Amino acid sequence: MNILIRGLAALVLMFGALAAASPSLAAPLSAYGRLPLIEDAQISPDASMVAYAVTNGDARLVLIKAVADGKMVATLNAGDRKVRDIQWATSGYLLISITSTTYVPGLAGPRREYLQVLAYDVATRKTRLLMEKAANAMNVVIGPPQVRIIGGEPHVIVEGVHWVDAEKGRNSLFDIRLSTGATRVHETGRPYTTDWVVGADGAAIAQTEYNSVTGEWTLLFQKDNRWVPINKQVAPINRPGLAGLGKDGKSVLLITRNEETDLRVTREYAADGSAPHDVDLPSYDGLLRNPATHALMGTWELDGDTLAYSFFDKKDQAVWRGIGKAYGGLQIRLVSWSDDRRKIVVRVEDPRAGPFYALVDLDTGSAGVLGAVYGGLKPEDVAEVRPVKYKAADGLEITGYLTLPKGRAAEKLPLIVMPHGGPASRDEPGFDWWAQGLASRGYAVLQPNFRGSDGFGRKFLEAGYGEWGRKMQSDLSDGVRYLAAQGTIDPARVCIVGASYGGYAALAGATLDKGVYRCAVAVSGVADLKQFLIDELRSENGRETATQRYWSRFMGVENRRDRDLTTISPITHVAGGDVPVMLIHGKDDTVVLYDQSQRMFDALRKAGRPAELVTLKAEDHWLSRSDTRLQTLEATVAFVEKYNPAK
Repeated sequence: MNILIRGLAALVLMFGALAAASPSLAAPLSAYGRLPLIEDAQISPDASMVAYAVTNGDARLVLIKAVADGKMVATLNAGDRKVRDIQWATSGYLLISITSTTYVPGLAGPRREYLQVLAYDVATRKTRLLMEKAANAMNVVIGPPQVRIIGGEPHVIVEGVHWVDAEKGRNSLFDIRLSTGATRVHETGRPYTTDWVVGADGAAIAQTEYNSVTGEWTLLFQKDNRWVPINKQVAPINRPGLAGLGKDGKSVLLITRNEETDLRVTREYAADGSAPHDVDLPSYDGLLRNPATHALMGTWELDGDTLAYSFFDKKDQAVWRGIGKAYGGLQIRLVSWSDDRRKIVVRVEDPRAGPFYALVDLDTGSAGVLGAVYGGLKPEDVAEVRPVKYKAADGLEITGYLTLPKGRAAEKLPLIVMPHGGPASRDEPGFDWWAQGLASRGYAVLQPNFRGSDGFGRKFLEAGYGEWGRKMQSDLSDGVRYLAAQGTIDPARVCIVGASYGGYAALAGATLDKGVYRCAVAVSGVADLKQFLIDELRSENGRETATQRYWSRFMGVENRRDRDLTTISPITHVAGGDVPVMLIHGKDDTVVLYDQSQRMFDALRKAGRPAELVTLKAEDHWLSRSDTRLQTLEATVAFVEKYNPAK
């Protein structure tokens, strides 16, 4: 199986040459900051081919290689379009999901990130854009495509926008026959349709409606060719969500929350909406599905620092346990598997040399490396990541990860605090390109899962409500004080760096939580919370929706008019700020608009504060381009080295 590495050799050598050219003992920043060499690897249903999503600079390539001899089957060039996902429909068709940031003529609102799906025919070597033959529809899809075999032929069912008249677009299902591209409206949605469940035979079984303005939610099942309401409730922010098919491949799963016990609950319905009952699942982080039947076959969760898989079938569980033992207890993630589940692609987190993809063959009892995620990195270039645990000022336990620079004692180190985005997200164990890049230059990097982070229980999440700029912020500086007390870091040599909500936290560290940091770098950060809520309102055409209610809950305000927004907005405290600030922002950001950084930069300069603004051309909120991601890392390193030298 190692022969599969050869097709990527040119790219690996390119990155290796960059590393060799560096006069420094550490790898060049490009080895950390460029996009991953391999972003995904998917095995075909019959296990004959592996498709790779790879990068070469800002160009995305999709490679298809034969498993038996490693020969190239196809090379598809996506150019600078962002490949978000690859998925085999059958062993004859590969689906490639791409996104772009643009306006849509005739559609109100700001620029958005739109998703499209390409279908590649392995036999004819032709590519077709799904939805290109859809009448009265936008040429985009909503969410991932679903593959079903109908009448012996592969079809793709996708959600899209169907124009029922000149002004009304509805979330509807479209059916595309892969052999011809013939497209028809499978099911026209109702005025507020949000989610669908499609049976193994392709029939729409269930849908939900959600009025984001009023919070009214409805679950409907199809009976006798009509949609019948089964359940209704008011959910101002957290609405129940459809979770696909159940264990038998016919029932429907709904995940909701018990308001009394505050626990997530999975409710299972028969295919006709009858016999609802609660079912106990091992976890809720992710659902595992049979690749051939789409039936639920297990779950996975990140339990603390451990990625745990729970299969309903004991044989499947034993197989996974055996794979884990084969990799000596390293964290492994299931990426894809063949229909018979005998060949499995996994991603392995190697703390010594960085993550890599591997193909496990259960028939031969062997495994082969498909390729490293990051090229040009040697074991000596990968820093140690340690789990940390400390108490916040009010006694709440905070966990996180500390990346330590190679070749330096863990004493009196310069520190970078790097809060994650979200804020209802979390940092995970494993290789983090940004933290590793900073550690390669001599910095310790702390990534705290502050209150309000997801994945640590509902109470921990809700502890963050109303704590923007307050306890969510002090959780970060409490981590600094903990590491200083341990003697690990020098409290006089600390900077804060973050993106998205982490960018807000960086700006708040420079203005609200003074005396902790020597400098701050904010990537796509929110500086003016009131303006952020106004921008959200404009994106919803002036309607107050669940999205605004979600943000207001975390910010601890009633709405965009609340005076408390001024209290926790960094832009209103620039005069009291006392550290240099770098702002980095993509011009194509549709989540936090570029204007947030521009206005913060102007306010800092007007107040006479040292500030720099780095504009990332054609970049989105997620640093999806290789050149601008590297630009972000290089600018960050140069800035912290200027104001907080590692030596």
